[in-house]
Amino acid sequence: MKIISFRTVIAFIMIFSSVALIGAQDWPQWRGAHRDGKLSTWVAPAAWPQTLNKKWTTPVGLGDSSPALVENRLYAHGRQNADEVISCIDAVYGELLWRQAYPAEMVASGPSASHPGPRSSPVVVDGKLVTLGVGGILSCFDAATGTLLWRKQSAADYLNTPYQFETSMSPMMVNDECIVYIGGDEQGALIGFALADGQPRWKYSGGAPSPSSPMIMTVDGVPQIVTLSEKNVFAVSLQDHSLLWSLPFESRPVNSTTPVIHGQTVYVTGQGMGVMAIAVSRRQGQFAAEIKWNNSTAQVGTRFTTPVYKEGLLFGHAANDLICLNAETGELLWTNNSVRGPSASIVDAGSCLIALGINGEMVVYQPSGKEYRQLAWYQVGAPEIWAHPLITENRIYIRDKDSVTLWMIE
Repeated sequence: MKIISFRTVIAFIMIFSSVALIGAQDWPQWRGAHRDGKLSTWVAPAAWPQTLNKKWTTPVGLGDSSPALVENRLYAHGRQNADEVISCIDAVYGELLWRQAYPAEMVASGPSASHPGPRSSPVVVDGKLVTLGVGGILSCFDAATGTLLWRKQSAADYLNTPYQFETSMSPMMVNDECIVYIGGDEQGALIGFALADGQPRWKYSGGAPSPSSPMIMTVDGVPQIVTLSEKNVFAVSLQDHSLLWSLPFESRPVNSTTPVIHGQTVYVTGQGMGVMAIAVSRRQGQFAAEIKWNNSTAQVGTRFTTPVYKEGLLFGHAANDLICLNAETGELLWTNNSVRGPSASIVDAGSCLIALGINGEMVVYQPSGKEYRQLAWYQVGAPEIWAHPLITENRIYIRDKDSVTLWMIE
């Protein structure tokens, strides 16, 4: 007879204690399963509680990167002294399952000195964990044990691409490849590495990257990598790695936002650049990218917050305000200052939106184009919090500057 442990029973009680919430969902990479900031199966409570219940806090080292969550294991990337560390944590109890460390080989200086840790989010796929350190060290580990499988950390490893880092780009997995965009000094390259052994498979050379993270879109049956360089938004064929289209879009002074894809439209935003909608099409075998609309007002442009697309609307945070735009026209529909500070991470949670500001304030609000309608407000940490919240079942994970905390909706 199989004996169920007391610990397993308690885990089931914790997970199913709130009957109003259903739907476990992994968050295996930057902005979730599809890199779009959406929870596809999560169901919000009928009524949000007045407070959240803090269950545990686990130190993970200094950093701004969002953790990954797969099968009740939480993976966080941080910095402790001169090392970058990867922590694998039991997502129910907060206990450390394994930890790996390696010399960071870089000290952030100047304006970045107050952010010495990783900004790039880990990604978990097929039992492997990939991380990108702030100094450009790309590592692949066995997700179950923490065993190092392969690593890239030199210009030679990156196919003789010169680079200087403080990167915020999160690696992207497509099929069996790990894709990164690295570079500096007006030069850069998109490179695809085999996930199994780290062998380079292809390279596309172009301009220096912005700290943005790439996306995949498909137009007329052709999958393409869409991303931002310092001066352009462009797409590279996933099949033959050729340039398909490019439009000027300057990142100033930096732009860590991710292109938003809806159908054959790409939305990009940047500080001083506003928000631009780009229609991508294929004509006589050639791809074309045309500006659909461009709202260049300073009130809607941001260099940190990636908007989410929902039902014909764009929800973002810019100029210290939550904002809502008409995705078809670019018209600014409303603003609200309930989340203070220069940035907020926004998650589409189905019937509601959840925004986490860098000051530790988290708000829940309705996805309306008419006005800001707040459902709940919580203080879930102290400044500064740059990572996205991770939400599954009745659990909300908050990664602050040096730890991860589990908050329960009860």
